[in-house]
Amino acid sequence: MFAVHDAGIKWLVADIPVWQVLFFRSATILVICLAIGRRALLERAAASSLKRPLALRGLINLAAWLCYYSAARALPLAQLLCLYFAAPLMITIMARQILREHVTRARWISVVIGFIGVLFASDPFGVRASFPTLLVLIAAALWGYGIILMRQIARMEPTLLQMLSINTVFFLCTGIACLTHWQPLSMPQVALLIGVGVIGGLAQFLVFEAARMIPASVMATLEYSALPWAFLLGYLIWLDIPDAAVFVGAAVIILAGAILLRAERQS
Repeated sequence: MFAVHDAGIKWLVADIPVWQVLFFRSATILVICLAIGRRALLERAAASSLKRPLALRGLINLAAWLCYYSAARALPLAQLLCLYFAAPLMITIMARQILREHVTRARWISVVIGFIGVLFASDPFGVRASFPTLLVLIAAALWGYGIILMRQIARMEPTLLQMLSINTVFFLCTGIACLTHWQPLSMPQVALLIGVGVIGGLAQFLVFEAARMIPASVMATLEYSALPWAFLLGYLIWLDIPDAAVFVGAAVIILAGAILLRAERQS
């Protein structure tokens, strides 16, 4: 779902400012949350003892997105993906250090194998030290810490409340930016913006629910599954034809997922 969501955003940001895209996305998700949760959700949000962690997570995710999209203007997609997929490794390390989760040998093996698959698919050997490179690594670290916070909050607050809080932060921050960077939209653009919001909201719900059920280190490995979908959508939408290395990398990523699933089933 996130791969489809990201493809939609990639399509939109070619003509619409990033702030405006994120504003519509967060507004759509907020409408859905309020339509489902109604008054009870607002009362739960007002009574929550985790207002600061919820707001912090929203700001961390917003900062990660800004760093990522700023770097995307200067880096090729393959290098961008390779650098960003340092996040699962960071999540696994932080899950052990912060959450005190027991990271099994199979989880370490799968996350490392998955990262090797990303290296094959992304051909990172042309990456140079630069400010955009630093921005992507910062985005990966922020996203990794955001996942850890999500895991902590999911133990005490429902998914709908998390979605409400994070998208409220996005809505307010991007709304302020839109006051000075607003671009008139066509009806097809508005429809696509709403569609991206609906898909993004569903993807968020699934990820937040997963955080309630499985360890962060397991979620980290499954992050890699986005890469094959991203290249498939790139071909279907923009006719980008992946190199042979992409297929090798995708196979290695699938192997990493299979190792993890088999190990978790046996545990």
